[in-house]
Amino acid sequence: MLRFWRATLNTRNGLAFAIRSEQAFREELIALALALPLAWLVGVTGMRRVELIAVVVLVLVVELLNTAIEKLADRLTTDHDPQIGQVKDMGSAAVGVALVMAGAFWIFAIAERIGAI
Repeated sequence: MLRFWRATLNTRNGLAFAIRSEQAFREELIALALALPLAWLVGVTGMRRVELIAVVVLVLVVELLNTAIEKLADRLTTDHDPQIGQVKDMGSAAVGVALVMAGAFWIFAIAERIGAI
């Protein structure tokens, strides 16, 4: 039980740090806050609503991992290192792919709702 409590505190601390230090994370939290009610309007089925919310949560997860990579890379060296730059670019690309995927899910669901597919 103590291990679970410590893990919960670590989770809270990580989320609090991301909220304080990362503008992109705050913007994605706003997107989640908007997605929660909109998923009920857009989603045709209960499962589609869950998918629409889950894909936005996935973006948050990828953003957290990208932030962790960037913070660790910055801790290793502040000098320009091409390999560290590539690692940071790949983390950023992961966020971009997650955002495109989320957008595709939402566009598909909206098309489904309006009867276009």
